[in-house]
Amino acid sequence: MAEGDVGEDGGMDDATETTETTDATDATDATPTVEPLRVGVVGAGPWATMVHAPMFANHPATTVAGVWARRPGAAEKLASRHGTAAFASVEELFDACDAVTFAVPPDVQTELAVLAAQAGKTVLLEKPIALDLDGATRLADAIDAAGVGSQVVFSWRYTEAVRSFLADVGLVDPIGGRGQFISGAALGGPFATPWRAEQGPLFDLGPHVIDTLDAALGAVVGVRAHGQQDGWIGLLLEHDSGLVSGVSMTARCALQPGRAGAEVYTEAGVIEVDAGSATGPDTFATVVDEFVATARGTAHPLDVHRGLHIQRVIAEALADLRSAR
Repeated sequence: MAEGDVGEDGGMDDATETTETTDATDATDATPTVEPLRVGVVGAGPWATMVHAPMFANHPATTVAGVWARRPGAAEKLASRHGTAAFASVEELFDACDAVTFAVPPDVQTELAVLAAQAGKTVLLEKPIALDLDGATRLADAIDAAGVGSQVVFSWRYTEAVRSFLADVGLVDPIGGRGQFISGAALGGPFATPWRAEQGPLFDLGPHVIDTLDAALGAVVGVRAHGQQDGWIGLLLEHDSGLVSGVSMTARCALQPGRAGAEVYTEAGVIEVDAGSATGPDTFATVVDEFVATARGTAHPLDVHRGLHIQRVIAEALADLRSAR
């Protein structure tokens, strides 16, 4: 604040007092400038191109600080699309950003997210967070040791429809539930990728349904599985509430539109949600809103430990599925 002129009586001129008061009020009312969160994108495949890079590029609170991918040409193409740089090494990307978002296969994510955490970066993880329980545990331990924030993209859980569904379920006494995810993703198209073909729908589709039913009916404490790993899979989930729920999933049915959602039954009827039609641009805007808060120190319920819990259920289901062969 500028110093005022001194009057003949040694006091401040009235005009100066008014100016100083106004200046002080303006300073008090001014909103501090908050720099956009600089997010590095790891991956340049279909999901990075369709979702991860644009959701951060188009959000007013974030900017894409750069891209790294195992295929340099793909990284350069994606970076050019968003007016940013492609980095030659993931370490150089980490040096240029505040937080990192991952859109790579789960086993690759595990290794690189450990490095990001050790570099002090908040991490946005895809589901599943790893390809096995050991990898998921190692990632959670690394994030805890580094003291950085984490968040997992269980995309259904960021939709208003699923959040309303869970709020409604919290007001009733359920007697059971079921969920489904029926798609044709494995038959062709951008998501018929090698890791999805090898691991099957349990790893790709299962986390969404398991997570939603777990949130609705209580933590899953036991699971039985049947079917074919690369075909149709059925799960019976046992919840700590004493309730049970069923899951059906496949990525080999070209039904259009697919079926994706959950149902919770009561003595009076059913509460249900179509999670497939609920997922859209607003979903991913919410992901970014909440990730910015995570990066600034607010713990998120869908953090790496949530991912680890779902990974335990997947591991138990996979073991049961394989034991029946």
